[in-house]
Amino acid sequence: MRNTTLCYISHNDSYLMLHRTKKENDQSHDKWLGIGGKFEDGESPEECILRETREETGLTLTQYRYRGIVTFVSDVWETEYMHLFTADGFTGTLTDCDEGECEWISRDRLLSLPMWAGDRIFLNLLFDPDQPFFSLKLEYRGETLIYAAKDGIPLPID
Repeated sequence: MRNTTLCYISHNDSYLMLHRTKKENDQSHDKWLGIGGKFEDGESPEECILRETREETGLTLTQYRYRGIVTFVSDVWETEYMHLFTADGFTGTLTDCDEGECEWISRDRLLSLPMWAGDRIFLNLLFDPDQPFFSLKLEYRGETLIYAAKDGIPLPID
């Protein structure tokens, strides 16, 4: 079991996305994700997302919000608890990332990018600024989403 963070940074109706292309044996190879990564020992979710954002982008978050937790269950990978954030305040200059290419993607184009099916579910939740903190469970068989539940209530899978 592992803990990770993921943040969707917005600016001018666009989101900073990472196209995962550079790491070998990357379970998210060629998919687009927000910014984040694995906890280091002793880190809180907030400390992890601040560190990961600096490491992957060169940016320092100045305004961010903890929005939810996603439990990923898979028949291939270990269970993961992903702590979701949104941010709309930052300082610094975007730098190169050793995991892929970072690019600002307009919100209307975001959901058409290659990504995990479950990511579309939580992105739609994150797009609603009034959405309260949520718990989302996503279960995969290989790369196929087979089950989703929000706050314990099953969701339809497209």
